[in-house]
Amino acid sequence: MLILAMIERLGVIVMVAFVLTRLPFFRRLFDQQHSSINQRQRMLLVIIFGCFGIIGTYTGIIINPMENSIDHWTFVLNEDEALANSRVLGVVVAGLLGGWRIGVGAGVIAGVHRFFLGGFTSIACGIAAIVAGVISGIVSSKYKKSRIVTPKVALIVGGLAEAVQMLIILGVAKPFDHALALVQSIGIPMIIANGIGTAIFVLIIRSVIQEEERIGAFQSQKALRIANLTLTHMRKGLTTSSTAEVCSILHKEIPSLAVAMTNRNQILSHIGNGSDHHRHGYDIRTEATRQVIETGEGINVNKESIQCNHPTCRFQAAIIAPLKQKDKTIGTLKVYFSSEKMISPIMLELIQGLSTLLSHQLEIAEVEKHRAIAQESEIKALQAQVSPHFLFNAMNTIVSLIRTNPDRARKLLIALSSFFRQNLAGTTKNFSTLQEEVDHVKAYLAIEEARFFDRLDVSYDLDEEVLSARVPSMTLQPLIENAIKHGLKIKQADGKIRIEIRKNGASARVRIEDNGVGIQSDRLLQLLNESVTSENGTGIGLYNVNARLIKMISEHSNLLIESTIDKGTIITFSVPIKEQEVERSDVKDGAKNYYN
Repeated sequence: MLILAMIERLGVIVMVAFVLTRLPFFRRLFDQQHSSINQRQRMLLVIIFGCFGIIGTYTGIIINPMENSIDHWTFVLNEDEALANSRVLGVVVAGLLGGWRIGVGAGVIAGVHRFFLGGFTSIACGIAAIVAGVISGIVSSKYKKSRIVTPKVALIVGGLAEAVQMLIILGVAKPFDHALALVQSIGIPMIIANGIGTAIFVLIIRSVIQEEERIGAFQSQKALRIANLTLTHMRKGLTTSSTAEVCSILHKEIPSLAVAMTNRNQILSHIGNGSDHHRHGYDIRTEATRQVIETGEGINVNKESIQCNHPTCRFQAAIIAPLKQKDKTIGTLKVYFSSEKMISPIMLELIQGLSTLLSHQLEIAEVEKHRAIAQESEIKALQAQVSPHFLFNAMNTIVSLIRTNPDRARKLLIALSSFFRQNLAGTTKNFSTLQEEVDHVKAYLAIEEARFFDRLDVSYDLDEEVLSARVPSMTLQPLIENAIKHGLKIKQADGKIRIEIRKNGASARVRIEDNGVGIQSDRLLQLLNESVTSENGTGIGLYNVNARLIKMISEHSNLLIESTIDKGTIITFSVPIKEQEVERSDVKDGAKNYYN
């Protein structure tokens, strides 16, 4: 049967579809509005699909409607002969994928060729090829938002274009009885075969594109997973310990023999095969690595360029990618393979993407480092300051006591000296014990009690067992100062402050209570969420104390404030008693490395 004979020729369609999907610029047809295809590539596609139409003509079946005969594979037609072919298929696919320009162009090539081939349908078939390009181009314009039409649409358009060709043959081909006999003989088989062929062609291309998208999505998920796993380590900068962790993660995620990272001079870490002779701390020896550091451009290298003569070394190829900070190459990422064939375009793109990702993480780490340094410097500068009001008031109090109570004046001078000493000590260390903090508070309150005379009563409830627990320097004194300056300042008598430090499980619980004027609820929320300038205090407000407790100990050590208007305020927080619980790894790698 004719329809079976035509379907047999669809194998050519499958082959052409597969070949076209191998062409990179052909895939750009599926970009939005084909914006990435230049004029030269568009002309090349016109020629390709035009030739596809010509192939469809040559693979057609010769039909003589009057003699009811069928022949195969000929290059010249007699006047009473016609072709049952798949020429329209190539033109329709061109229009559906590339738009009306490529569709019409392919139709012109295929149509002109068909005209010169001869036969009584030469003119009609030539015109029909161009019309097929127009029809498919119009349909393509209706699907601009889709990268490619569905096989169902392709089936309908392919069949429609062939049906239009049958109508054109009836209207143009002479004699009419020949044309009618031809259409009756080949019309339905050609409509069905070309519709199915167009759908198969589009289905093959869609499957290739979807497979690439699945691979791309998988690689994106892998990159995001790696980004999440490496972020914590890369925030510590390009160090031996951080790169060892990152290389270990990458070695598990990337199918490779080994992964290494370097700075500008040395191997920082090497995980995987060859770690017995590619050791961290060794100087960089390969010219390829130095080239990447100097140029900032990644490269692929073979065994010769790896320059390793160790008898057990299995490295046959490697990708070397730069690690940058602010456009300056500060190191490299090196991934080793057992064969150059393992470096596929997808693998190359993944590693280049990872080097960019790690570079961004290093830049973020640098920014965070400088921000933390700036914040710590600001805190230390505030610690070193003493409010002029406090100093003048203290000196005036001491002067007034020199004649009336010299012994009290001497004690206040000692307390003032102790207060200054603790302030200066806070600028050189990050942590103090609760005992040191209490001593600082006592020195401060000794001066304030002298100023307030009988208006201020301070009581202590201290558990000696927990006073060795550590807190950020200058934590308690700002809280006490805040209570006096803003809570008790306007009270004429009976001002009370109670300082309680007790054991609470594995923590030391600090509680500071005053009976001052209290804090408005809206103001209370503001105090812990933004820095509020203090005119009379040291400037180390509740916000800064709270932020330092969270940053340097844990989020569970934050300040908790309860306040009632005209009844007073209670501030509490807890810190671990054991020293190792305080000195978490992020604190040691962060604050200590950066600020000591």
